[in-house]
Amino acid sequence: MVRYGMVIDLDRCVGCAACAVACKAENSVTSSTPEDYKKRRLMEWNRVVTVFKGKFPNVSASIMPLICNHCEHPPCVKVCPVDATYKREDGLVLQRYERCIGCKYCMVACPYQQRFFNFYDQKNKYMERLEKEAEDLKKENKDVPITYLEIPYHNPDVPSRISGIVEKCTFCHHRIDKAIAEGRKIGSPDGVEPACTQACPAKTRTFGDLDDPDSEVSKLLRSRRNYQLRADLGTEPQVYYLD
Repeated sequence: MVRYGMVIDLDRCVGCAACAVACKAENSVTSSTPEDYKKRRLMEWNRVVTVFKGKFPNVSASIMPLICNHCEHPPCVKVCPVDATYKREDGLVLQRYERCIGCKYCMVACPYQQRFFNFYDQKNKYMERLEKEAEDLKKENKDVPITYLEIPYHNPDVPSRISGIVEKCTFCHHRIDKAIAEGRKIGSPDGVEPACTQACPAKTRTFGDLDDPDSEVSKLLRSRRNYQLRADLGTEPQVYYLD
C-alpha cells in the first residue's frame, strides 16, 4: 500500500518562498492582497514563516515551511458534516468542493491552521484584476490580450474554486493521478513531485512513499533526527521535519 508523505530539511531552507509561489501558480490559489491581510482573509496553502527566539540582542531566527500535514488521523475529516473532506487510501486528505457547505468545522478542528476559507470567487477575482491590467496597458498604448495576462493566474488542470468553501494543500494530487494513469514514477528525486518540491532551489523538500523502505523519504527519516508538528495530538502528520 502506498502512503505519500513529505520530508522537509530545515537546514536547507533559506526562506525564499519559491515553494509558495509555485503552489499558487500550480493550484490556481488566490493571491492575498494587503486588504485581505487586514481582514484575516488569507489564502496560503503553502506558508513560509520566520520564528524568532530570545530577546534582543540575543535573538535567533529560524525558517518554518508550513503546509497541510495530510494526517493519518485527520480531525478535519471526522468533523465534516457532509463528507466534503475525505482521506484516500494513498494517504492524501482531499476536499470535494461541490459538497462543501462552508461551515468551517474543519478549520476549527485543524490544529495546524492549514485550511482556508475562500471569500472570493477565484475566477471573478482574477478576471477583475486582469481586466484592470489590460485597461492600464491600453492607456500606455500597449495592446496585450487578456489571455496572455491570465497565464500566471490559472492552471487549466486545476478547477477554480467558488466563494464560500474551504480549501487547502492537496500535495498536487492532480499531478500524482496523471502520473499513475501514464505509468510514470512518483516521488523524489527523479519522479513526479508536488509543485513546491519541484520548485525549491535548495532541495529542501522530498516527496514519496513512506511505506517504501527504498524511497528517498524513508531513507532520510532513517538517517536523520526528525519530528512531526504536534505529534502529541495523535494526528500522525505525514509531513516530517529534519532537525
